[in-house]
Amino acid sequence: MSAPVITAIGLGKHYRLDRRGSRLRFDTLASSLNGWVKRLASGQASELDTLWALRDVGFEIAAGEVVGMIGHNGAGKSTLLKILSRITAPSEGLAEIEGTVGSLLEVGTGFHPELTGRENIFLNGAILGMKRADIAARFDEIVAFAETEAFLETPLKKYSSGMYLRLAFAVAAHLQPDILIVDEVLAVGDAAFQRKCLGKMGDVAKQGRTVMFVSHNMGAVRSLCRRGLVFNGGRLEFDGRTDEAISYYLTKTAARAGDDDGLIVFDESERDPAAELSLRAIRLTDSVGQVRGFFDAGEPVRVEIDYEVHARVRGVRAMLQVTTQEGEQAFVSTDHAMREPEQPPGRYRTTCVVPGGLLNRRLYLIAVGFEIPRMRVLVPRREHLTCVISGGGNQGSTYPEDWPGVVCPTLAWKTDPLPTD
Repeated sequence: MSAPVITAIGLGKHYRLDRRGSRLRFDTLASSLNGWVKRLASGQASELDTLWALRDVGFEIAAGEVVGMIGHNGAGKSTLLKILSRITAPSEGLAEIEGTVGSLLEVGTGFHPELTGRENIFLNGAILGMKRADIAARFDEIVAFAETEAFLETPLKKYSSGMYLRLAFAVAAHLQPDILIVDEVLAVGDAAFQRKCLGKMGDVAKQGRTVMFVSHNMGAVRSLCRRGLVFNGGRLEFDGRTDEAISYYLTKTAARAGDDDGLIVFDESERDPAAELSLRAIRLTDSVGQVRGFFDAGEPVRVEIDYEVHARVRGVRAMLQVTTQEGEQAFVSTDHAMREPEQPPGRYRTTCVVPGGLLNRRLYLIAVGFEIPRMRVLVPRREHLTCVISGGGNQGSTYPEDWPGVVCPTLAWKTDPLPTD
């Protein structure tokens, strides 16, 4: 691996808060002293708390690496990026950067609203340390990517947020900084623009430049990054391969959401009195019947659906839909070929087994519904549980590279020698 271009050693950033949750802010030394004197006089000094937005973070990133930063809101990702972009200083520790940094942390960061689009392109390039001739050489490419040709002479304060974003990203990505830092700000753009930006970041990475990318879109992180950093509570909790980082993060997310028990029971009192069929419980179990929400990639997942038929129905079928958290549909299955044509009133349990070794390692959303095909929906298909697939046990877990796709089946392969002429 090449020498590191980003080195973080014991990085920390804290803010002083009062216990009502507001952040203390003083703009000058005099106002700071006056503020502290007033708080001491009023007896409020004891109500101060320290909020560590970032604490004891250390890592190295080599030139040409594409790193995804993952974590829930407030985990410390944006604070770290602001330190690396020299927008704010750390409270403790050290951050060393080798080379120029182009960052897109918020819409309009580094731009002046009173200047035109043209002027801001040259301003931002100058901030990155580029010569005017170099900026001019890439000017047309920047404008074409941003799709803002008609507004070049318009002050940025009159731009929409989408126009602002397109221009800001185009400048950051096309002026060839050694390190490109992009925060979740891309979520502001539409789907087509997001795909365009991801493609451009991929091109930047192929040129051997370093990319740090923050996103809640696990699909984007998976497709773009080879390494993942997972943050929680201001600390770096995991540093490793992207698929492993995503699995770690989603497992933690599911546990915090309370979905790790693999069971949901429906309140009978909330049932529609006119319903012909209602759900009573859905559970995920292993091969010995233990209810779980986490499974090794090689284990089968048993989905049990308890329901009650309140009036005789004919032609009904159960539907199971499995999708990823990124919205990719893994598969849909139904019991229509194995069900009796008519069901009298009563309580029933329908079971479906997802074979081990089929699903790739990630978090899945389990949706269940009942319908009479081409006639009516008895229970709308909705996502009720999460299921985390991690660890080994499938073909992807033994492969030296990231395994693409939602499913990862082990198929029968055979090689035979052919007779020679």
